[in-house]
Amino acid sequence: MRKSKTWKCRTRLGQCRLVDIASASNFHCFKLRHFHLDLRLNFAVKEITGWQVLELVALQPGVQTLVLDTHPSLLIHSIDCKVPGSTGAQDISPSLTYRVDPFTDYGSSLNISLPAYVIRPHRAFQITVRYTTTDGPAIWWLDAELTCGQTRPLVFTQGHSVCNRSFFPCFDTPAVKSTYTATVRVPEGVTVLMSASRSAYSKQDRVFQFSMEYPVPAYLVALVAGDLQHVDIGPRSRVWAEPCILTCAVSKLGGSVERWLNVAEDLFGPYVWGRYDIVFLPPSFPIVAMENPCLTFIISSILESREFLLIDVIHEIAHGWFGNAVTNATWEEMWLSEGLATYAQRRITTEAYGEAFTCLETVFRLDALHRQMRLLGDNNPVSKLQVKFEPGINPSSLMNLFTYEKGFCFVSYLSQLCGNVKRFDSFLRAYIEQFKFSSVVAQDLLDFFLGFFPELKESCVAQREGLEFERWLNGCGPPLCEPDLSAGGVLTGPVQSLCDLWASEPPDPEAIANFNLSSWNTFQTVLFLDRLLDRSPLSHDVMGQLSRCYSAQLDEMNAEVRIRWLQIVVRNSFYPDLPRIRGFLHKHVSGTSGVNGSSRRGASACLSGTSGVNGSSRRGRLPACQGPVV
Repeated sequence: MRKSKTWKCRTRLGQCRLVDIASASNFHCFKLRHFHLDLRLNFAVKEITGWQVLELVALQPGVQTLVLDTHPSLLIHSIDCKVPGSTGAQDISPSLTYRVDPFTDYGSSLNISLPAYVIRPHRAFQITVRYTTTDGPAIWWLDAELTCGQTRPLVFTQGHSVCNRSFFPCFDTPAVKSTYTATVRVPEGVTVLMSASRSAYSKQDRVFQFSMEYPVPAYLVALVAGDLQHVDIGPRSRVWAEPCILTCAVSKLGGSVERWLNVAEDLFGPYVWGRYDIVFLPPSFPIVAMENPCLTFIISSILESREFLLIDVIHEIAHGWFGNAVTNATWEEMWLSEGLATYAQRRITTEAYGEAFTCLETVFRLDALHRQMRLLGDNNPVSKLQVKFEPGINPSSLMNLFTYEKGFCFVSYLSQLCGNVKRFDSFLRAYIEQFKFSSVVAQDLLDFFLGFFPELKESCVAQREGLEFERWLNGCGPPLCEPDLSAGGVLTGPVQSLCDLWASEPPDPEAIANFNLSSWNTFQTVLFLDRLLDRSPLSHDVMGQLSRCYSAQLDEMNAEVRIRWLQIVVRNSFYPDLPRIRGFLHKHVSGTSGVNGSSRRGASACLSGTSGVNGSSRRGRLPACQGPVV
């Protein structure tokens, strides 16, 4: 391996030039060393009040204004500045003037005027912002009836991508990382968790203390508070959930989490975050799962499907290396987190469960990618890995399967160039070690790749005709190539054979009877149903046969399976099975509409087969519906 001695210097210069149009802040002018939150949660009025202290150092002379990202739902009360005095002198703590200006429909800019004596080279100063925040996009207040147990209210935050500016004023860009601490005061009987490496609780004062000793971007600061209990499931992992679902969650995960962590460490190096805990949240949680460091947030409805639970937790574990330890510096290159995490997830499942299972799951996801491609068209710019978006566009609206699966295919292609997957594992370990706790752009990854494999650089693989790295990053359309998935044929072959039987005119009932869906795993069944959906519209006679063969059987399966059958029912207007839709919707969305947006809209999208277009599935409430985890 050959390392460039100028690497760190070049990266710093690159970050100085970095522009994040999703942030109103002037983050390039300051170094954020640390911040502290002191918060009080008021469930009665659904408010968080308190203050934030930011420890900053100016990077440029003559800066007179500090600009932070904020949100109209966040009310500023006052802002103070504390400047450490010289030896024997008292600290200076003046109040500062500020104004809040419009920025986009997802945030505002907080402009704080700084006295001249504050800005001194290499000298830290502290800004204290006192504020109240209520129902912004990051903060989800659930009344008791919207929780799993329906006994006590719950609140959680969701910062991805640019929501945490409504939780606390910040440099809301993945380019900036810092450590943080927090003090949270709550009513009696409420347990608070945060994405932090250390925590403590004073029962007498009802105060929780948290410390994140590793630098993280603002979007990875997360909080949940409610009636939560835990069970340890490994030496560094525990499951948190409401009491009514805790036993189920523990039984579904068992000792698997520590096994997955060990496999990941063998592949990519030490897990740097210490704890890996999981909290299961009510169905109102707006995405499937979120990789908050030390504490994965995951939707409780995923417990219905062992295979989807397995994949989603392993994906979030993979983010411990790709996305959390090394982060995309701008939202225009989310594939650097999601594409690499998806590749890492599949390396873990290959080692833990075999190549056939991993290939089956990949075929299922790539089918969904091509389905999305047919809906969007080959020239849609959201299919680029380096998505360029205009000012005012919310980055979350550009979250789609290309971020995951086209990114995965590019990473797989890089692995193929090495000629040996183990060599690529070694590269990924070195990549994490080189850029740990920093944020990168695509050129950082690719330059380091070519530096690690000088023979590939000398053979000009980056310019290989038809597979140029630049074309991978900035070309529209499907992946330029896909990995060989033939090892999954033992699992995907029967699925395709059954699909072909149903496509014949007329379908042969005796041949079809030889296939037993109850012996298949979930990914085989959903792949079969997805491919039937792709062939819709189907004749009324075929739909009648399908219903007689499978409808009652599918009713006994998990939600990921049932929703796909119901999509087929809706797409083909098969009225005899429409009552099943009412029952499904009542179970999965009853009582959750109106919580920071209508879940019924997400249900309609899933059942019509349109979820996942332009990232809408990220905020859907129902099962994955071809939608990605974060």
